Amino acid sequence: MSFTDPIGDMLTRIRNASNARHEKVVIPASRLKVRIAEVLKEEGFIKDFVRHEDGPQGAITVLLKYAQDRSPVITDIKRVSKPGLRRYVPTDSIPRVLNGMGIAILSTSKGVLVDREARKQKVGGELICTVW
Repeated sequence: MSFTDPIGDMLTRIRNASNARHEKVVIPASRLKVRIAEVLKEEGFIKDFVRHEDGPQGAITVLLKYAQDRSPVITDIKRVSKPGLRRYVPTDSIPRVLNGMGIAILSTSKGVLVDREARKQKVGGELICTVW
């Protein structure tokens, strides 16, 4: 199986697993996906993730996080920049997701950053996804 959008696939797997109340979800690995998982963990949207080195690609197991009432912490996770239509934003037009309640993840020249960090470092980049 070949996916034209591996990041979109990762976000869809996380969205589906969290809606189905799964404990964890396994995703084929890549450096970008590991960075996105790191950002989600730093921002408190997932419990943790584990990188497995099996086969040529390896995999990431993402441990999902739920509130006390078992409602998913990730309400929605949306792909913004798609392979068919890339979305690049300069520093001054990085969107505020739900007035700061959510985050936007950007791929910048300084690495994969959350919107707040990108604004602080004054860098724009490709708007990968929004999470809230």
